[in-house]
Amino acid sequence: MIRTKAPSKKIQVNDEIINRNKLARTLSYSYGGDRNLYTSLGYPTDITYDEYFARFIRQDIANAIIERPVKYTWKKGVKIHSNEEKTDILAKAWKDLKKDLKLDLRFRTVDKLAAIGQYAVLLLGFDDVKVNEDFTKPIEGSKRNLLYVSAYSQSAATIERYEKNPANKRFGLPFIYNIQTGTENGGMISLQVHYSRVIHVAGEILSSDVKGIPTMEKIWNRLMDLEKLSGGSAEMFWRGARPGYQGIVKEGYESDDDLDTTMNDKIEKYENELTRIFINEGIELKGLAPQVSDPTAHVAVQVDLISTATAIPKRILLGSERGELSSSQDANAWADVVDARREEIAEPQIVEPFVDTCMKYGILPKMEYETEWESLHQTSDEDKAKLGLTRAQALKAYGDSMGAQEVMPPEAFLKFIMGLSIEQIDEILIMIENDAFEIEEEEDLTIPPVIPGLKPKDNIAVAE
Repeated sequence: MIRTKAPSKKIQVNDEIINRNKLARTLSYSYGGDRNLYTSLGYPTDITYDEYFARFIRQDIANAIIERPVKYTWKKGVKIHSNEEKTDILAKAWKDLKKDLKLDLRFRTVDKLAAIGQYAVLLLGFDDVKVNEDFTKPIEGSKRNLLYVSAYSQSAATIERYEKNPANKRFGLPFIYNIQTGTENGGMISLQVHYSRVIHVAGEILSSDVKGIPTMEKIWNRLMDLEKLSGGSAEMFWRGARPGYQGIVKEGYESDDDLDTTMNDKIEKYENELTRIFINEGIELKGLAPQVSDPTAHVAVQVDLISTATAIPKRILLGSERGELSSSQDANAWADVVDARREEIAEPQIVEPFVDTCMKYGILPKMEYETEWESLHQTSDEDKAKLGLTRAQALKAYGDSMGAQEVMPPEAFLKFIMGLSIEQIDEILIMIENDAFEIEEEEDLTIPPVIPGLKPKDNIAVAE
C-alpha cells in the first residue's frame, strides 16, 4: 500500500473542549437521576492513566486490545522512498536511519503508549544539546545529527506550558514539556523540553489535537465485567465444585470441648490439607449439591461487545487468526481497520512529522516522498483462481481485438485493466525484451519406423 504525502492542515482546537468525565457521569444516571448505574454496578466515572496502564499490564484481553492494532499497524515497518531519482538515495538513507535508531521499535512503543493513555511523545535527541538546560531551547542550525529517539508516556511527559498567543499558528498546542527520565543510578531527573524536540502522538482524536481518547475508555465497563465473570467463575468452581457438608447430630449424642476441638481439627485438615478420610462419631455429615455454572455464554457477550467497539474481529482479538480458523473475510475486514489506522494515526502523527523534521535538519535528503506499507489483505486460492481466469479472458479479448493497442497501449492495459503493479509490468516488459516467452526448439524425438518381422534391435539398426 503506497500513499503520497500531501500538505497537512493543522486544526487548532482548545484542549479538552468537551469534558468526558462530566459526560460519563451524565450517562450513568437513570430514573430521572434517582439511580446511578455506574455506582450500582461498580463502574468508575473517572479513570486515571495509572489505572489504564495497570489494566494493560495485568488483564489479558486489555493487553490484546492495545497490542493487536499496534502490532499489525507496524508489521514489517514503513518504507519511505522518492520517485525523483533512478537511484533512490532517500530509500537507502531511511533504511539506514531506521536501523541505526531502531525506529520500528520506537514507533511501535510510542503508538502503544498513546493508545493506553491520552497521548505519548517521542523525544528527539539532537547533537546541539550539550547540557540538560539546552532541551528548553528550540533546535539550532539547519544541519544537525540525530543521536537517539526515546518514547515517553503521558505520565512521564506532562505538558508544562501551552502556546497562549492567539496570533501564533500553534495556539493551544504544547510549548514546553516536563519529561521525567531515568538516570544510571536508578534516580529520576526532570527535563524542560521545547516542542520542536518532540513528536506529539495523540492517537484517536475527537475534540482535541493534544489529548486523544484512550482505547480502553469506551470498553472499560466491559473489561471490568470480564474480570468479574472470569474471576468469579474460577472462585465459584473453587468453592462449589467441591461440595460442602451439613453436620447432623445424632439423637442423644452429647459432646464436650475436647471432642469439639478434635472435630474442628479434622474438618480443618479435610478442607485445607485435602485429607480424603474423615472419621467421626456422633455427627453425620451430609454432602451438599455442588453449585457450578458455565460462564461461557456470558463471557461471549462481553467479547462480542468489545469486538464491536474496537472493530477487532473476534478471531484476531482472541489470537486464533492463523490456520484453518482464519477466514479471508475476517482478515480483510481487519486489514481495512489497520489501513485506516495507518492513514489516520501512524502516518500523520508519527511518520510524517518525524520524516519532515529529519529533512528539515539534513538528517534525510530533502525531497518529495511516499510512504509504503505492506498490504495485509489476503486472497484465498479460490479467489486467486477466479482472478486468474478473469485476467486470462481479458487478455485474450485484448489480443484478439484489432487496433486495441492503438486505443490503449499494452502498459496501460496491464496497469488499469489487469490491475498489475508498476514492478510487475516492468518485469513483464523486461521478460518480453529478453525473449523470455520464446519457446526453445526441442530435439527431434520422432520414433523410428518399425518394420514388421524384425526384432527390436534390428529395427534400431534400420533406423540408424
